[in-house]
Amino acid sequence: MEVTWREAVERALYGAEGFYLRERPGRHFRTSVHASPVFAEAVLRLLERVDAALGHPGAVGFVDVGSGDGLLAARVVAAAPPGLAARLRAVAVDLSPRPTGLDARVAWEPEVPYGITGLVVANEWLDNVPLDVAEMTPAGPRLVLVDPATGAERPGPVPDPEDRAWLDRWWPLGRAGERAEIGRPRDEAWASVIARLARGTAVAVDYAHLAGRRPTLGTLAGYRDGSAVPAVPDGSCDVTAHVALDACAAAGERAGARATTLTTQREALRDLGVTGARPPLALASADPAGYVRALGRASQEAELIDPAGLGGFGWLIQSRQQGRETS
Repeated sequence: MEVTWREAVERALYGAEGFYLRERPGRHFRTSVHASPVFAEAVLRLLERVDAALGHPGAVGFVDVGSGDGLLAARVVAAAPPGLAARLRAVAVDLSPRPTGLDARVAWEPEVPYGITGLVVANEWLDNVPLDVAEMTPAGPRLVLVDPATGAERPGPVPDPEDRAWLDRWWPLGRAGERAEIGRPRDEAWASVIARLARGTAVAVDYAHLAGRRPTLGTLAGYRDGSAVPAVPDGSCDVTAHVALDACAAAGERAGARATTLTTQREALRDLGVTGARPPLALASADPAGYVRALGRASQEAELIDPAGLGGFGWLIQSRQQGRETS
């Protein structure tokens, strides 16, 4: 029986025995977190900046949304300097069960807590928020229906007025055959994060596209065991789609964000000290072992900021009520 893509992916990823309730992401695809501990080090530097901007509050939060295996939160906690570590309240948010052996200093929750003071990072989370797909037909836009067992598709009903308004604003369809992924559920998910942020900064890191450069055939993709596979929403694989981060930014501003930056991972990490610079050749003779270590780190940094790879990810950075509280 055909259903909308949003319903099919919701069941496939988060339903009973859904993909994300039984699998850890690291087994199926490589995120920046798994690529190198350098990513967590950069996030920690961002957390330190946020902490300083907030005036070093008595307790500062770090929330890792869509945490998967909790690795980012665990690495941030482990690397935090003593003064920050004593005040740090780390929370990993995921619908899957808490991983065995996760650092006890990291709380595990099924949803983003309210009243966060600190930093929220959603790394490759929004791309897994289920959404509907629309296709332009000779009769106008229609939702695409899919058979969850096979991935076979056919045109379905007209999008409801709210989805049609989203398409008109963020991803207008032109010729017959053009497709769009209706990102309104991602906007709402991101707005809910901003609404739960009392003071501080929230960052979404994801495959992304912006208005004027949307892909004409959409971006639905599937991943399993480290390889790309057909996007069949039968629960056997991850099903993902790139994120309209500019639409999410507007939703975040409506939810209370007061400062917004849209950039790339390359530029964001370079600002946080990740340059990929090779160590000086003189170090090879002065400290051969140190040179090899530095060369390995430079290689890891280069992968994280490669504009054709992980460095091409979008970063949406939004803050609210930054600064000291006043009485």
